[in-house]
Amino acid sequence: MAIEKVLIVDEESTSRTFLHELLRKRKCEVFSAESGAEAISLIHQHLFDLVICDLRIQGSNGLDILKNAKAQSPQTLVILTTAVACIESAVEAIRLGAFNYLLKPFSTETIETMLDRVQQHIDLLQENYYLREEISTQPDRKKQLLIAESEMMKQILSDVSKIAKSSSSVFISGESGTGKEVIAQAIHSQSHRTLQPFIKVNCAAIPSALLESEFFGHEKGSFTGAINKKLGRFELADKGTLLLDEISEIPLELQSKLLRAVQEMEFERVGGIRPIQVDVRLISTSNRSMKEAVEQKLFREDLYYRLNVVPIHLPPLRERKEDILPLAEYFLARLCEDNQKTSKRLAISARQKLTDYHWPGNIRELANVIERTVVMNSSDYIEAHQVYIDLSCPIKEAPSSSFPVGITLAEVEKRLILETLAREKNNRTKTAQVLGISIRTLRNKLHAYKTP
Repeated sequence: MAIEKVLIVDEESTSRTFLHELLRKRKCEVFSAESGAEAISLIHQHLFDLVICDLRIQGSNGLDILKNAKAQSPQTLVILTTAVACIESAVEAIRLGAFNYLLKPFSTETIETMLDRVQQHIDLLQENYYLREEISTQPDRKKQLLIAESEMMKQILSDVSKIAKSSSSVFISGESGTGKEVIAQAIHSQSHRTLQPFIKVNCAAIPSALLESEFFGHEKGSFTGAINKKLGRFELADKGTLLLDEISEIPLELQSKLLRAVQEMEFERVGGIRPIQVDVRLISTSNRSMKEAVEQKLFREDLYYRLNVVPIHLPPLRERKEDILPLAEYFLARLCEDNQKTSKRLAISARQKLTDYHWPGNIRELANVIERTVVMNSSDYIEAHQVYIDLSCPIKEAPSSSFPVGITLAEVEKRLILETLAREKNNRTKTAQVLGISIRTLRNKLHAYKTP
């Protein structure tokens, strides 16, 4: 979505004309006002994407116009223009909700850079709007973000509510698939930054040679292929939240530059010489042991402590079994709807199979298993043998005495079947249901083991 409708508020006709020409080139519909009363009247008649307003305006001031614009439409972005002498008032305006301010006199490049940032912000705001709209019209999906029946997860979600009210850096650790990104999104959504950008960067998915540019952006011509200026993730996340996913994977040589950005909230684009200041709330995640990474000199200790101000550890699904069935029920309902299937229910045997499974892939694996089950079954009542778990992966929690080195797969299968049979008190029907195999298969296996 482009910047469509803009209001310019300035007593000086030269400033209005200058801004009007720049915005016209971007195909914006531009309105102008030279007094506060005229500006407020236009604000009440139209919904503007952007208001560019002089802090000192006849019959009013920029703060009044800011309040009126935000009251009319919280999504309207307001940029205040000001002389150096009034910069303290401009900073106060930022606290009250202004997007940014520009010092007069301003150049074409300064305005173009600011408009680029506005455009990026509008795009992200629109994306976040669709997400919030989907959640608000589908309450079951909102519930999924906060499903917690286990006491440990209830405590974590209680902590999230407290953490969200601060601007402290957060470090979320946990195995892959435990919901680290969901918790990060929850922190952002419950914070005062919720209407600002939530920017994500997967540090493990971006080649190390490009990571600095992804973080900090680059200037045009700064390296081969840099045909345009690019804003980095830090700049795009200004006033919002930046999620550094799998932070342990960034190369050591970039960590010193990241440390400076984290400490000072200041950086230069690649090829640039002008410091850029931002206000960003940082959330980092890792599925690795950061203590080991620091000890092995793979991650800077000072950077880790800067990022790990408020730690959150997400336990694996196998340690919070009370959450398995509520999550499974949620995924079942959602995936039936997404695949235009009639509603399905989990039989007791299927529920038992889900809770008995070790879930090495955590919530992500649970969602995949339920989706596979929905797609492959037409019946409305799901039995254990219809729950498709990939048995080629380790599926059971290791017993207290782990299997010895060198044991064959056939022997592992035999032990698993016999242990399950013993746990089910030799009830073959229940054993077959728990294992997800037919009675005939179980009978043949037991016959091969020469078990009565």
